Amino acid sequence: MATLMKRYHPPGTPPGTLTRPERTKPTPPRIVLFDYDAHRLDELEDATPAQCAEARGRPSTTWIHVSGHPEVERLRELGAALGLHPLALEDVSNTGQRPKCERFDSQLFVIVSLPVTASGTIRTEQVSLFLIDNLLISFHDGTSDAFEPVRKRLRDSIGNLRTRKSDALLYALLDLVIDHGFPVLEQLGEKIEALESEILHSATRGNLNTLHRLKRGLLTLRRMLWPQREVLNSLLSEQQTLISAPTKIYLRDCYDHTIQVMDLLETYRDMTSSMLDVYLSSVSNRLNETMRVLTVISTIFIPPTFLASVYGMNFDRAAGPLNMPELGWRYGYPFTLAVMMISVAVLLVYFKRRQWF
Repeated sequence: MATLMKRYHPPGTPPGTLTRPERTKPTPPRIVLFDYDAHRLDELEDATPAQCAEARGRPSTTWIHVSGHPEVERLRELGAALGLHPLALEDVSNTGQRPKCERFDSQLFVIVSLPVTASGTIRTEQVSLFLIDNLLISFHDGTSDAFEPVRKRLRDSIGNLRTRKSDALLYALLDLVIDHGFPVLEQLGEKIEALESEILHSATRGNLNTLHRLKRGLLTLRRMLWPQREVLNSLLSEQQTLISAPTKIYLRDCYDHTIQVMDLLETYRDMTSSMLDVYLSSVSNRLNETMRVLTVISTIFIPPTFLASVYGMNFDRAAGPLNMPELGWRYGYPFTLAVMMISVAVLLVYFKRRQWF
């Protein structure tokens, strides 16, 4: 589950000053540089900030991808080489930010959330994107390689991605991040259906714990995926001059995918809420069944208990003829047992006809 990181800045720190989050353990970053046009593709592993700055001045399209959580010094060096705004770099360093879209001078900064599942737990990983003319810079703080399908499209020249500018690459990455929510929600849907069958069959405390975990996971996804609609709306606005009109057509399709993801998410939230009602109803019905069985048993033993209590009174028979004369009868004990058995049998037949058991 995603945890919103706080900004651990000393008091009085100016905005845009990079500091290392205390709860984030930096991992060695990996910088991959792609420089391409319609006829060629250059790929450079473990690129340096100097090599990234050199690639920025080329007329071709450049994609710089940084995976992992880099050290503050490394991030500051890369930002200085590429001219990235310090406020945007601060959001890159402090992961767990709310998805947003901001304009800094001649660069566009976008944050989106990538939903993933790990060990049955749902969480989101931050993806930060910078669009500067023919340059796209992406930061991904997760451990998975989410953008390999886009790299494969570039290497194999699949589609028209190599013939278009960096805004088309921005769309390709956004589309991949948003579509990544469908398999995560599909896994959730399978778990919800299996849990619903278990609850209908036999509601247990374990089912309730699983249901609460699913509800928390859905709440996490909703909190991080809902703002992405605003991000797409901002990218589709007329003020975004860094994105061409043909790319905005594709972004509209991407916006439709965000609507579909949110519709699925809201459907699953409604299902989990109704499942909680089903669980409570099942527990209540089971309690009612138990109480009914106990009531039937108690009612069956009321007549024998009454007879036993009556003839268990210690009155002196010699004091008068009305003091329990049945105790002197030869067949009094068998007769009393017979009356008890007959009363039990009558009650059993009555309850059976009423379908109480």
